Amino acid sequence: MAARTSAAMASPERAFVITRLLDAPRELVFQAWTRPEHLMRWWGPADFTVTTCEVDFRAGGSYRFCIRSPDGKDFWLRGAYCRIAAPERLDFTCEVDDENGNLYAEEFITVTLAEHAGQTKLTLHIRIAWPAAEAAMLDRMKASWNRSLDRLATHAARGRNAAK
Repeated sequence: MAARTSAAMASPERAFVITRLLDAPRELVFQAWTRPEHLMRWWGPADFTVTTCEVDFRAGGSYRFCIRSPDGKDFWLRGAYCRIAAPERLDFTCEVDDENGNLYAEEFITVTLAEHAGQTKLTLHIRIAWPAAEAAMLDRMKASWNRSLDRLATHAARGRNAAK
């Protein structure tokens, strides 16, 4: 794994930030980021399914997911939890492999959650390193994260309504 990280780190980095206001309490949104039963319902773009979700949720712990595209391609994600400050912040790494097992991207992710008038303001900061940096890839990754966050918003709102 060290060689993979070194290769990715030697390449150019790009970053972006996405902010969303979710109609759910912060504690519920934090659980959605940290518990497999929640992650399996929203992680990945629309029409993708999570087929594997293993989580060792603790600082220094790791996770591994497999998301399947509508055309049956599997993409593996794995990473480590670097910092956990429940329920307000989560820092973790994410390596993504394509359907052929090739490193697609390495992401360094910070999720911050702030209470905002009964809702949660989510800020997602992502730094990306990949072996063949290209602007089009950054656009695809932003779009993918936005579709995942759309699913998270729906999941969190349903959770809020179920708790009432």
